[in-house]
Amino acid sequence: MAAIDVAGFIADLKDHATDHGFHVHDERHFVETYSLRQAWEVDLHPEEACNGPLDLHLSLEVDPRQLLAFEDVVGGLDDDEEPPDEFHFPMVFTWALPPLPHGPDLLVLATDLAGVGGPDLPLEVSAIDSFPSVTDAPVRTLTIHARIPVSLAGIFRSDEELCAVLDRCRDISLYLVERSPSWLEEDEL
Repeated sequence: MAAIDVAGFIADLKDHATDHGFHVHDERHFVETYSLRQAWEVDLHPEEACNGPLDLHLSLEVDPRQLLAFEDVVGGLDDDEEPPDEFHFPMVFTWALPPLPHGPDLLVLATDLAGVGGPDLPLEVSAIDSFPSVTDAPVRTLTIHARIPVSLAGIFRSDEELCAVLDRCRDISLYLVERSPSWLEEDEL
């Protein structure tokens, strides 16, 4: 029997996300047959952004070596002992917006979002400028990533609290939704 229930953790996380004002739209589970590495993916967005333009993608990467090492440690514990907090899975949050005709200044956006995400949720802001054709103006696509460690000991004890992270993710999402209309305005001919 497995020491932790990752599928149950994801189900609880989705329920928890809805309690924090998110709509969950899709879930995927991938298993790499050679290495047994797994990935759980969940697509969600704030209730206020059901009609777009923001997409939020959450993924949890399950490294089988971490899971097996944790299970070995748990198997060697006495009934009253707690497992050490040495094993973690990475959870990645990715925000994406459609191509932006009037993309924001990345440095200003990164600075503003750093204040919203705070030190507990560091954000990486990136953009890609693409040219549909040589004569067209560039079109900017914006992506924001946040990466946090998820404690296997916390999942084992059923006390891995992600309330603060989900609240920050919602704040970031609403920040982007509020500012996106000016970035998405089409130029008048």
